[in-house]
Amino acid sequence: MDYKHGSHSTYDLKYHVVFCPKYRYRILTGEVGNRARELIREVCRSNYVDIVSGSMSPDHVHLLLSVPPSISLSKLIHYIKGKTGRKLLMEFEHLRKRYWGQHLWARGYFGVTVGNVNEADVQKYIENQEHHHKEDNFTIAPG
Repeated sequence: MDYKHGSHSTYDLKYHVVFCPKYRYRILTGEVGNRARELIREVCRSNYVDIVSGSMSPDHVHLLLSVPPSISLSKLIHYIKGKTGRKLLMEFEHLRKRYWGQHLWARGYFGVTVGNVNEADVQKYIENQEHHHKEDNFTIAPG
């Protein structure tokens, strides 16, 4: 297992994220798609986020991201959509005409955690702790 290390943490936090342009317009092609990919890479790099893999369709973006614990997923998506939206609208006039309200991306996003340990394994581990009480799902072991 390849864990990443921060100054006070060891982690492996991966998220599968999907987001799309407003109205699901098919704009992420050609120069716009290439520039969007470049900007997403830039934002991730500046926030110490690794793009494990990614795919850009004309109307949505899929990313598998390895994120440090110091940044929340919602904040990261905010940074990505904010910077890419602003830059793409500045650089491509045809997008400014289509998105005259200054919002390129749809409001929401899909995000799910991905990991090497599944929920059943974690639950089994917790249940097999030394001082587990069957009548309680959340216990504190005596110190």
